[in-house]
Amino acid sequence: MNYPTNLRIAVIVPCYNEEVAISKVVEDFMQALPQANIYVYDNNSNDGTVKVAKAAGAIVKFEPMQGKGHVVRRMFADVDADIYVLVDGDDTYDASAAPSLIEELVANQFDLVNAARVSSSKESYRSGHRFGNWFVRAMISWIFGQRFRDILSGYRVFSRRYVKSFPAEARGFEIETELTVHALQLHLPVAEVSTPYKERPEGSASKLRTFHDGFHILAMIIRLLKSERPLLFFSSFGLIFALIGIGLSIPIFQTYLMTGLVPRLPTAVLSIGLMILSAISLTCGLILDTVTQGRREMRRLAYLQFPAPQASANATQKEPA
Repeated sequence: MNYPTNLRIAVIVPCYNEEVAISKVVEDFMQALPQANIYVYDNNSNDGTVKVAKAAGAIVKFEPMQGKGHVVRRMFADVDADIYVLVDGDDTYDASAAPSLIEELVANQFDLVNAARVSSSKESYRSGHRFGNWFVRAMISWIFGQRFRDILSGYRVFSRRYVKSFPAEARGFEIETELTVHALQLHLPVAEVSTPYKERPEGSASKLRTFHDGFHILAMIIRLLKSERPLLFFSSFGLIFALIGIGLSIPIFQTYLMTGLVPRLPTAVLSIGLMILSAISLTCGLILDTVTQGRREMRRLAYLQFPAPQASANATQKEPA
């Protein structure tokens, strides 16, 4: 272990109906990170998840609002630590990789180390999910920049200053996209490390619905584009309106030049209206871009209130379960 032993490390596990897998997850992370507190946040499970997690030694908390985004927001707000290890409770991620991920974060003072999934099994990483991850990565890279290969990984290590400056808005599985965009927009120091990814244990079922959650992820990308890159978002609409307006006006101008008449008045009015909408869209984009810059600076100031990842001044004892 090449990082200071007095760091406060919290393993935070969002959980919904993971009775089959959660005990193994808790035990593996206790073995990999014996000094860490293991928090399992139950999200209205109707099986024995809570009982099994407590028996395994986890500190169990509850979030009644359904959705992974709500759970992550609650965990980030409640848990106080220097290093946060976020991992799904389905026993598909390699707990033994956690120390090396933390070492990478502390040694280089990163704010996020993303565990990129590596698997040769089609059962553990279905083709639909692979395509969805590729599509989301392509969209995020085009809009916000390319720094990650696995945008939708559920296994990440964060610094305290990342967690406490993160304005979580997502409700469901689109939270991974929001976590990535936050780092990209603030130009935070980040890294990505390849880690093994395995199949779920027998009797455990994935909560990710390919098309339903994929739609929500796409909607989140659009919302983030509107809120984080408003000039691009609104100027795109302005360009579309302008092109349609110009296309409609060309025949009208040709007729006017030949006859001196404007016989298609409704089309002329529509063309003028579209050009006005284009100008309004561009103006909205310019104004909101200034507002967004101010919001980004406020998030940056909130981020800078906390020190870079490093050892705490005093060693901290584990919180009793």
